[in-house]
Formats: sequence, C-alpha cells, structure tokens
Amino acid sequence: MSAVIEEKVKNYRTAPFDARFPNTNQTRNCFQNYLDFHRCNKALSEKGQEVSPCDWYQKVYKSLCPLSWVTKWDDQIEAGSFPGKI
Repeated sequence: MSAVIEEKVKNYRTAPFDARFPNTNQTRNCFQNYLDFHRCNKALSEKGQEVSPCDWYQKVYKSLCPLSWVTKWDDQIEAGSFPGKI
C-alpha cells in the first residue's frame, strides 16, 4: 500500500465528505461503505492479495453506522440472509 494511503488511514478521525451523499442523512453512506468493505475484502481475498486497503471502508462505516445496525448486518451475512449484494 502506498505511503500516502497508509498515512491517511493512520490519521483517520471521521468520515470525510463524500459527494455521492451530499445530504445530512448519512444512512446510505453508512450502508454503501459497509458493502464496499465486504466487497473489497472478498475481491482481494479471492485474488490472494493483502486486504489492508479495505481498512478505509471499515473505518468509515464504523464511524457512521450505529453499532446495532452493524451487528444486525453481520448476523444476516452469517445466516445468508443479508439483503445487499456482496
């Protein structure tokens, strides 16, 4: 991973502005970053590559999403009933 990306992940405090989600309600931003994290992990794991670039998505969704949602989604993934496409 490049030094610039590593530095950004290291200095991460909270989710930056994302032009795809300009409104105050960040629910979709939360869900999209959760999906992106799991998609990134899946894609890089299947290729046998390091999954550390996916850490950014995880930090963003953990700062935006309520813990109860994340727990529910994790349980749904384990049960095979998660509504999103990963």
